[in-house]
Amino acid sequence: MRLITSCAFATLLIAGPFLAAPKPAAAETIYPWCAIYSERTVGATNCGFSTLAQCRATISGIGGMCVENPEYRPAERRTAPKRSPRH
Repeated sequence: MRLITSCAFATLLIAGPFLAAPKPAAAETIYPWCAIYSERTVGATNCGFSTLAQCRATISGIGGMCVENPEYRPAERRTAPKRSPRH
């Protein structure tokens, strides 16, 4: 029994750092709509909605309101420069 315990301890000691290795962090995404779940008092807020319809569907039946996320900054669209017509 002591041999099994020693082997298990040695395995954990060797493998431990690999098992507990942190995973790379996901990129933070900021969405354009927030749900505030309580209208009467300052309640919980969820700013994870891509569309106003998603936000409204979430608060439907439980109350609250949807507001634009003040942290949201839409990506600038790159457009090709306008070319003058060739004559």
